[in-house]
Amino acid sequence: MRDYRAIADAVASDITAGRLRPGDRLPPQRRFARQHRIAESTAARVYGELVRRGLAVGETGRGTFVRAGAPKPESALAEPAAATVDLELNFPLLPEQAELIAASLGPLLRPDVLGDALRPAVVTGTAAAREEAARVLARGEWAPEPGQVLFTGNGRQAIAAAIAALVPAGERLGVEELTYPVVKGIAARLGVTLVPLEMDEHGVLPDLPPRLRAVYLQPALHNPLGVTMPDSRRRALVEELRARDLPAIDDGINGFLRPDVAPLAELAPERTVVLDSLSKRLAPGLSLGFVVAPPALRERLTAAVRSGGWAAARFPMAAATRLMADGTLAKIETAKRADASARQELVRTRLAGFDVRADPRAYHCWWELPEPWRAEMFVAAAARAGIAVTPAAAFAVRPGRAPNAVRPGRAPNAVRLALASPPADVLAGALQTLATLARSSPEDSGIE
Repeated sequence: MRDYRAIADAVASDITAGRLRPGDRLPPQRRFARQHRIAESTAARVYGELVRRGLAVGETGRGTFVRAGAPKPESALAEPAAATVDLELNFPLLPEQAELIAASLGPLLRPDVLGDALRPAVVTGTAAAREEAARVLARGEWAPEPGQVLFTGNGRQAIAAAIAALVPAGERLGVEELTYPVVKGIAARLGVTLVPLEMDEHGVLPDLPPRLRAVYLQPALHNPLGVTMPDSRRRALVEELRARDLPAIDDGINGFLRPDVAPLAELAPERTVVLDSLSKRLAPGLSLGFVVAPPALRERLTAAVRSGGWAAARFPMAAATRLMADGTLAKIETAKRADASARQELVRTRLAGFDVRADPRAYHCWWELPEPWRAEMFVAAAARAGIAVTPAAAFAVRPGRAPNAVRPGRAPNAVRLALASPPADVLAGALQTLATLARSSPEDSGIE
């Protein structure tokens, strides 16, 4: 039996060498199996491996297409190909922030200060780090107690620790029907079963399915839909959580863009674990994860961070504490809020007339594509134009099932556009190119 990975390597070589170009359709799996004299199940594994490597995108029954760029490393922070306008990754970096950070961190390099920053760290951090984190994480009318804050290396580690603490292997975690893709990988590694929660235009519906151990939610600036849960829905959901005695994991990674919106912990402090990080507030290369633990869950969460090896190192904690304390982080956050609003204005003007959903303060938007386009075809055509976007399938917990407010009964025919990475003028041009593409047909774009 031929190893499917070896066959995938051969196809990858064709893509790298240019024999297969971005936007080219791969043969149907049955024909591919005949050509290579392999079983159809092996062909399916080959195509799955190409998708996993970021070389192809597709959906069963509609086709598989070559994507732009070279194979991506395993890291979700991998750099896109140089020729690609990156509307996939969403880490805002402003031109002026490096100078601000350098000025703030200069004193940290003094030998006496640096010596303390190089000591081992603990999950609970330092007293100064807890005080500053509690102040920075406050949103709306909610503010955590400093003693509630635990520290991880980044936001992904915070998510992993929270899931590991609250959901034993083999048990069920409720998540939005469309969710942050990293959560799917974390749950698979922890042996946790994800249960998709139905949504409408206000977020998760409060009628939760049975046999859950916890729920993971993004109540503010949901990724990818951009929904911010209104107060009435939040209250109804909290009532359901209390009635079912369920803890909630509130991922507030985008919450700094909406400081007026409090997390679910405002209404249910006894059962809500709030997660955050500095990856978007500051930079992915200088990140720190935060876990705000309710008193009843603090011991379990602390043990999960320790046993998972997810505790933050002392140096980035010291750097983050300095940036929070001297106001540098606040300046960068303020600038990013203005930047996100300006980029949403580009979306509003360049994609006028299309079905685009976005919070005017977010760094991403959700685009319901017009007929006759299908998401995977549009992604391939965009790749051929040198623009990387993300299809709805990347966020779907259950393939073929969509939120009621999108398209009931089938996968959303949509893409998410991440707006933070390219310069504003490059973003404007890319949006204009995508608008022109959407007004054409797949055949006009060479996608058949």
